[in-house]
Amino acid sequence: MGGRTINVLNVAEKPSVAKSVATILSRNQGLRIREGRSRYNKIFEFSYSIRGQPCHMLVTSVTGHLMELEFDERYRKWHSCDPAELYHAPVRKYVPEDKKDIRRTLEEEARRCQWLVLWLDCDREGENIAFEVIEVCAAVNRHLILKRARFSALIDREIHEAVQNLVEPNQWFADAVDARQEIDLRIGASFTRFQTMLLRDAFAMDSVTDDKNLVLSYGPCQFPTLGFIVERYWEIQSHEPEEFWTINCSHRSDEGLATFNWMRGNMFDYTSAVIIYEMCVEEPTATVTNVRHHERLKYPPHPLNTIELEKRASRYFRMSSEQTMKVAEELYQAGFISYPRTETDTFPSRTDLHTIVEEQQGHPDWGSYAQRLLDSGAGLWRNPSSGGHDDKAHPPIQPTKFSTGESGWREEHWKLYELVVRHFLACVSQPAVGAETIIELDIAGELFSASGRVILAKNYLDVYRFESWGGSMIPPYVVGQQPPLLSEADLLSCMDKEGIGTDATMHDHIKKLLDRFYATKDTNMRFTPTNLGESLVMGYDDMGYKLWKPYLRAVMERDMKAVSEGAKSKAEVLASSLQQMKACFLDARLNKVKLFEAMEVFFERSNRSGGDEQHVAGEVVRRCGLCQEEDMVLKRKPVISFTRSNYVGIVYPSFLKCYCNPAEETGSFNGISCHFKKDGNFMVGCLGFPQCRNAIWLPGPVSEAAVTTNICNICTPGPVYKIQFKFRLLEIPPNYNANHLGCIGGCDETLIQLIEICGTGSRMPARGRGPTAPSSNGYQSNTRQGSCIYCQETGHSSSGCPSQLSVSRNARSRGMNHHNEGTSVSCSTCGTPCALRTANTANNRGRKFYSCPSRDCNFFVWEDSVNNGTGGSSLGSNTGRTSNASRNSGRGRGNRGGLHAAATAFVSATGDPVSGRRCFVCGDPSHFANGCPNRGT
Repeated sequence: MGGRTINVLNVAEKPSVAKSVATILSRNQGLRIREGRSRYNKIFEFSYSIRGQPCHMLVTSVTGHLMELEFDERYRKWHSCDPAELYHAPVRKYVPEDKKDIRRTLEEEARRCQWLVLWLDCDREGENIAFEVIEVCAAVNRHLILKRARFSALIDREIHEAVQNLVEPNQWFADAVDARQEIDLRIGASFTRFQTMLLRDAFAMDSVTDDKNLVLSYGPCQFPTLGFIVERYWEIQSHEPEEFWTINCSHRSDEGLATFNWMRGNMFDYTSAVIIYEMCVEEPTATVTNVRHHERLKYPPHPLNTIELEKRASRYFRMSSEQTMKVAEELYQAGFISYPRTETDTFPSRTDLHTIVEEQQGHPDWGSYAQRLLDSGAGLWRNPSSGGHDDKAHPPIQPTKFSTGESGWREEHWKLYELVVRHFLACVSQPAVGAETIIELDIAGELFSASGRVILAKNYLDVYRFESWGGSMIPPYVVGQQPPLLSEADLLSCMDKEGIGTDATMHDHIKKLLDRFYATKDTNMRFTPTNLGESLVMGYDDMGYKLWKPYLRAVMERDMKAVSEGAKSKAEVLASSLQQMKACFLDARLNKVKLFEAMEVFFERSNRSGGDEQHVAGEVVRRCGLCQEEDMVLKRKPVISFTRSNYVGIVYPSFLKCYCNPAEETGSFNGISCHFKKDGNFMVGCLGFPQCRNAIWLPGPVSEAAVTTNICNICTPGPVYKIQFKFRLLEIPPNYNANHLGCIGGCDETLIQLIEICGTGSRMPARGRGPTAPSSNGYQSNTRQGSCIYCQETGHSSSGCPSQLSVSRNARSRGMNHHNEGTSVSCSTCGTPCALRTANTANNRGRKFYSCPSRDCNFFVWEDSVNNGTGGSSLGSNTGRTSNASRNSGRGRGNRGGLHAAATAFVSATGDPVSGRRCFVCGDPSHFANGCPNRGT
């Protein structure tokens, strides 16, 4: 190479790494430092030569990920959409506000450079950050030559070797991380929103700090990790100890006391054990029947990877995995150990193991042992064994710089550095050698045995002070002993075995469990699930979906590894994983009652008014056509009864929620005494309330309602999700089914007819549940307990009402339509013969009327008006006043929230008409008869 000097932009993952790389490459000669746009990410400049090419090196850094993944603006708010939509909602990568100065630095420097050399950590995550840097720099300079420096330690030989052997960035590694980020974002956001909105306000979780702001998070790795803890806890709870008996004998000699164990083990029958014991007492002579000698080897550990580092630090020092990784990262950045995030437990053949040992010869604690290792005559050296794992990115964790302790080190730094050094020295040492003797005795025909061990050569145990080889080779487990709670080392082993998380993320998943109050950790580093954590796992377990088990995530991890190896594409893995988890999510939502039942085992129900609203906040029916910004969701509105002087009435809490406290069940507003009651009617309302008051009130007799995954194939624009209704049978006409899968988009004749017949109850209390306070002047409910819902007379049931018996069964099944034998009325608009129907509103109960069966006409006339000669009219051309929002609802997404204008009988909470029909009582088109303010006058 050679020739003119080129400008090379070098980008490291952290400012400290950039400083180390620049210091090593420049040898601290001619190194200049200047400020970048970000005060924390400085720029280092010096001259250097890469394979003979003169270079002007500029070294700067990012601070971890430069970009974040998020949903498009419309989907970011929790109430903005059905959580199920998050499985296919658009996502984007962007540079957050706090990283924009770093981006500007990269853009400015990249414009005047010819090369871009990436010094990010050499794992999948680092490769993904590298491609984020590439995206920013290539956007302003598409001619950049892209190079990757691969290194595992911030030491001279590694850094100089890396820059002289630059490679290409690995797109597969970056794609694997992109896939994981998107999968985790979609699954985590959907389940977290679902769980939180469903449960947080429905239960009084007093044991959880600040439960009003509590987020019941779900993570695809975090939840299986919680599952390990809960499963072990359940094993302990279900354990039933069983009594047993055993016989032991001992022999005292000049050498000491030898204890012999009964070779039958444990006997669970007391009588049999006593009989055998008495036989031995009667014939106590012991005869040695067998003496066996065995040589045993205790092998040193495999080279150290991340999981073993975390497990051993937990066992030896009681350090949490999070604390371990924090300290290890600091030791790495200071150049004392190699990169601490690695799955590899096999040393590459090119590793100069002897040089690493030589650097430790001067240490006061283990220097003499290092010298013995290097002495060929001592025979202590042994090439390290292989653990069988190699992530192809980093070698095992090893010491990279000699130290007897630095001035800035805390105790944790010293302990972890000591562990890394002693572990490495043990890896290249011979195993310990022991001689084991097993002796068998016969007493009255019963066999007993004892074993003893003599250590012949300690070898690696001389330096690896954390292990010993005395006593029995196996713990003295006793039948009936409870299994212990999971320790942090146990939990890491479970996660590693089942493929939950990676070496770089496992400690984060454990920390989240503690942060989210799903589990606690005692002073012995053992985990216990909290009531909250156990109830969530129990709820999903009762559903039959093992979302708390590791299997689903383990499959995803294998798929992401396949992406990193080029065996699968990112798109392929995203499609299969998200399809599977969306099916799980939809099933979980349909079976959400299981979560409620599990929570009720541990927590009392809350009286907060937000509970029911949150409960249904995720049940999106369609997009609102009025504000065109928010979704409309199924709600059951609680009501507040109020009294002032002698006046009694009902309002909905949205109008008083600033003044009444439903959690206390009482409140007041300008002298009005309020009482909170959970007996409101069902509605489909806009989440933009109170800015948007669009609402669709559902039939009054609805007792239960739940949004399903079925989409109406008629109503547009969609999707409009159908609702499963359950009606109170005594409050609907005969031959209407109590269970109905309906659509609120305007196509459902059954719902329209039931609203016409039964009303919505949107402006009055539910039937039979109105306020009962005595009043001389006040409003009284017209409905009487125990009376017929059609004629309001007592003495017969609704199904046997005389006023209804003349209606044929077949006609009723079509919505109470039948023709009057003496009168024939045709629609004035289309000429179609009109059906005679019966009203069931409070003011006109039992009164007959004609209406056109066509959905496109709005013809209506009372039967008695026809008999009196007053005639009827079509209301289609006289819709009365409408708001701008209503007139414009046909544009864009407008119709998503509204109903078909010609077919609807639903009441809008805005007061504006949503169809051409008008009030049957006063003729006002702004409301229907069931909401008429003049109906009682």
